[in-house]
Parts: sequence; C-alpha cells; structure tokens
Amino acid sequence: MSEVLVTGGSGFIAVHTILQLLAARHRVRATLRSLDRASEVRAMLRRGGAANAGAVAFHAADLTSDDGWSAAAAGCDYVLHIASPLPDYVPKNADELIVPARDGTLRVLRAAREAGVKRVVLTSSFSAVAYGHPPRTTPFDEADWSDLAGPDVQPYPKSKTLAERAAWDFVTREGAGLELVSICPVAVLGPVLGPNFSPSIALVQALMQGRAPLAPKIHLGLVDVRDVADLHLRAMTAPSASGERFLAVAGPPLSVIEIAAVLRLRMGEAGRCAPRFEMPNWLARIVALGVPQLRDVKPLLGLRRAATSDKARRLLGWNPRPNDEIIIATAESLSRLGLVRP
Repeated sequence: MSEVLVTGGSGFIAVHTILQLLAARHRVRATLRSLDRASEVRAMLRRGGAANAGAVAFHAADLTSDDGWSAAAAGCDYVLHIASPLPDYVPKNADELIVPARDGTLRVLRAAREAGVKRVVLTSSFSAVAYGHPPRTTPFDEADWSDLAGPDVQPYPKSKTLAERAAWDFVTREGAGLELVSICPVAVLGPVLGPNFSPSIALVQALMQGRAPLAPKIHLGLVDVRDVADLHLRAMTAPSASGERFLAVAGPPLSVIEIAAVLRLRMGEAGRCAPRFEMPNWLARIVALGVPQLRDVKPLLGLRRAATSDKARRLLGWNPRPNDEIIIATAESLSRLGLVRP
C-alpha cells in the first residue's frame, strides 16, 4: 500500500485512475482547482463502483499557482500528474494552453522532488508524438516527437509537447533522483461517469445525437480510459518503466465513419442517428470556419496516423481492449447517464 497523489482529480482519466488505485488498496490523494468539486468526484467514484470513495483526500491546487502543491505531495510515494488544460475550443493565443501545461508540470515536479517522491508518471499525449510530420506509412512510436515547426500544429499539441519536453529536461538537470515516466494516449474513450468529459467523448455523443449528418474524413487511434488508468498503475511501480515513454493505443486508427458504423450496428435505436456518409474535405474546411470547436481538426483531414503500443505490451504486460469494445462502452455509458438525446 502506497500513498499516491493524482493531479486534476475531477478529470476523465484521473477518476478512472483513482478507481483502480483504490481497488489496489493504495492510499489516494487528489488535487482539485476548487474543493467545491470534491463531492462531485466522490459521486463519480461511487458510480464507478468504489465503496471507499470517502477515503480519497482532496487538496486545493492549481497549475497556475505554487500554492498547495507542497502540501499535496508531502509524504507521497508516487505522483500521477494527469492534470492539463484541455479546452473545447482553439485559443487565439497558444500561450493560454502552453504556459499552464508547461509551468504546471514543472510545479508538480518540483513539489514531488522536494517531498522525496520516488516516481512521477506524467500523462502526456499522442499529440506530443505525431504532429507536424508529413504523411507516412510506418507507425509512430515512443522515439518520435511532434515537430512544432511543422505545418498546422495547433496550440494543444504544442502545449503537450512542450510540457513533456520540459519534464524530461527538468528530471535530467535537477531531478535529484526523481524518476519520470510518460504516458502518451491517443483519443481516450470509455465509460463516462459524469457530465464533464473530453472532446473525444463529445464526438461519440455528437454522432449518436445526429449532430454530424456527414462524417469528416478523420482517422483516430482509440484507447479505453480503463486501460489508460491501468497503464498508469503499471508504469508507477514497474522497475523497467523508469525513464521511459509509453504510447497507449488499442489498435489501428479508425475513421469517424467507421466509428459511426459500429454505433449503428451495435447500439440499435441509440445508434440510428450516426452518419452513413463522409463529408468532402473541402466542405469540412468551410464548416470549420464557422465552428471554433472544429478548427483544430482541419490539419487532420485525410491523414491516417498509425501508432504502436508494442513497448507497453512488451515491457509492462499491458493488454488493451479492442476498438469496437471501446466505442460501445462509451456509447452505453452516455445512454445510461441520459447524455444522448437524438
């Protein structure tokens, strides 16, 4: 039994990670920007099956301030740094994402180092691996980094790349023995436990609600949030994980129209509104001009970025769920919570 701090405790990945930490009988702390959300997080944990949701201790801490981080990390064996800004729009100024992501990561690492934490597991992203590169047929792996000088790299990939780069530089220069592991998930789907969720989940919701009569020609790698949480726990304790990056991807990328087909085939009435046809790229670019939430998908049109999770499978024994199971688990949870109304 170890003392583990999870940052961004109200987030989709964080809640599922806390569930697995509790099930493994770890003592868990979590940071929130406001302690007013503690009851909401406990409700999500109970919805996820945790009988001991009340055992989680919450600390107020924000990525943009030094306040609270020392107290949150004090006495912890491990820190799982999952918190990161993820807006539902593309900011005009990239620093709105870059500064809190990078500086917040450094705040967490400093607090962990001063508290004598053994290892930090950082939740990075596939967007820190594969963006800004020309089309290629070989899959991306952990040796790859996004090229921020490449064309059409949006603020979110920049923020995740710079935050992870800063983390590795910090540990190399002034980590004082602190170990670091990074996890780089693709689009994270899976069981929704509350009303707040990521743009990836919102895509499935939009398909089920018929808000996307035509599917953009975009391909996404998928991974289940429960498998992302499992990979965090494996990376937290495995001796072979120290100093390593791990891509989290379940299988080959799927197009949006393929995701829609799974919903129609497997979800019955709840999936009947999913689109049957694709949108031409020229039309998608025009639509994106008037829909801020779609602007960051323009560089993805027509691209198929494959990735491999062989390293996580080989070193950590990780075995993720298949793509169709991930999609259905997402859709069923949205329906169960009444978050889909065609």
